[in-house]
Amino acid sequence: MWSPRTPPPGPGEPAPGTSGTPGPLAPSPGLPGTRVPGGLVGAGSPDALAGAGGAVVPTAPGAPGADGTGLEVGSHSTAPHTAAALNLLVIEDDPVGPFTVSELLHTAGTRVRIRTARNLTEAERLLTDDVNCILLDLALPGRDPDDELAALRALLRLAPRHAVLALTASTHAERAAEAVRVGAQDYLFRDELDGRLLSRAIRYAVERKRADTAQYKLAESRLRAQENARLERGLLPTPLLDGSDLRFAARYRPGRSRALLGGDFYDTVRTPDGTVHAMIGDVCGHGPDEAALGVELRIAWRALTLAGLCGDALLTTLQQVLEHERDDDEIFATLCTVDIAPDGRRAELSLAGHPAPLIARAGGPASLLAYESGGPALGLLPQTRWPRRRVELGDAWSLLMYTDGLIEGRTGVGNQRLGQEGMTEMVNRLLTTGLGGEALLEAAVTEARELNGGELTDDVAVLLLERTGRATAP
Repeated sequence: MWSPRTPPPGPGEPAPGTSGTPGPLAPSPGLPGTRVPGGLVGAGSPDALAGAGGAVVPTAPGAPGADGTGLEVGSHSTAPHTAAALNLLVIEDDPVGPFTVSELLHTAGTRVRIRTARNLTEAERLLTDDVNCILLDLALPGRDPDDELAALRALLRLAPRHAVLALTASTHAERAAEAVRVGAQDYLFRDELDGRLLSRAIRYAVERKRADTAQYKLAESRLRAQENARLERGLLPTPLLDGSDLRFAARYRPGRSRALLGGDFYDTVRTPDGTVHAMIGDVCGHGPDEAALGVELRIAWRALTLAGLCGDALLTTLQQVLEHERDDDEIFATLCTVDIAPDGRRAELSLAGHPAPLIARAGGPASLLAYESGGPALGLLPQTRWPRRRVELGDAWSLLMYTDGLIEGRTGVGNQRLGQEGMTEMVNRLLTTGLGGEALLEAAVTEARELNGGELTDDVAVLLLERTGRATAP
C-alpha cells in the first residue's frame, strides 16, 4: 500500500500491490480531493487507498463528499455490507488531524462516513439529522477563553440530540472527565487512539445517547402523567354535606385508558337552609375535551346552586354555559338533579335527557323512580323547559344515580345490553347480600364489567345517597 514515505508511481505505472487496470474504487485523475482528519482523500492522495483491506469511496464533482462531506470508509469486501454506515462529524482545526484514515479502515465490519469541520460555524452547516456521532477536539477554542469546555458547551446547545465524543490529550484526563459530566457521551485520548478504539467508542456513544434519550422521554412521560393525575384528581368533586345525616358514596371509572376524568360528572352540596342538592351528568363522548367540559358544567352547577338557583332556572343557565363552552354545536349533555328537603323525606327531581334514578326504600326492593315528563338534554333545543317533579322518599331509603355507561354494557348474551331492568335486578340481588354504600357501588360496577366481558367502553359514574331514618328531622 501507499504511505507518505512511498513515492507515487510514475505516469502509466500501476500502484504497488495493484494490477495495471484501475479497480472500481481507484480515484480518477483530476477529481478533487476530500479533506478528512489526516489529509485529503481523492486524486493523487496517498491516503486514498491506505489501510490493509480498506475501502474508500472517492468523490466526483457534485457527488457527496466533494464539499468535505460524505467520505465513506470501512472493510473491503466483495459481499454487500449488512451493517448500516455511521455518519461521523469531526470538528477540529488541525489540518493534519488527530488520526489517519488508515486506522479507520482497519475497523472490521464498520462503515463510517466522515464529515469534517474546522469550527462550530462549519459544523452547524454539516449537522443534519443523519449524523450519528460528533467527535470534538477539546482544544478547539471557544467563545469564553476562561472556559476550557466552552466549545463543548456550545456544541451541546447546537446539537442536543446527537451523540458527542470528546477528544483530548491523555495529560488532560480531568478535562476529559469533566466533558462527560457536562454532557458528552464519552472521551478519547488523542495519543492512545486507534481504529478499533474509535469504532467501539462511536458505537458506544450512539447507543448511550439513544438510551439516555429514551430514559429522558420515559421520565418526562412519567412526570407528565403524574401532573395530569394530580390535576384530574384535584378536579374531582368533594361533597359538601356538613350537617346532613345523609351518607354519600360514589364510584367513577373513565372510558379513556390511563385517565382519571371522562365526560361524566357529579356533585353534591348542602345549602344553608339544610337542602341537599345532588347532580349527575354526562357529556356525549369521553375524550379530554368532553372531560374538560364536564368539569366546567360541574363547577358551574355548584356555583349556581350555592347562589340559590334550582330547577328550570338552573338548567337554563347551565345550557347557556354549555353552548358557550362547547367546541361543536352537536355536543350535548344529559343531567339529573335531585333536591332533597331538609327533613330527608321528600325531594324534587329534574331530568334533562338522563335516565331516572333508582330508589330502594326500607323493607322493599329497588325500583326506578317513575318519571315521564323530563326535558331534553342540555344543548339540543333552545329556549326549552325542564319541569320538576316531587318525589316522596320515606323515612329510610337509598337513592342510586348513575350514567348510561353502567347500563350500556353487554350481558354476554348476543348483543343484549344490561339496560335499566338488568341493572335493577343486579342491584336488588346485591342488596339481598347486605351490601350498601361503597361496597354496593363497587360490586355493581365490577359485575357490569364482568358481564360485558371486559372494561366498559364508556365513562361510568355512580352516586349513592342513603338515609337510615334514625336521625330526627329538624
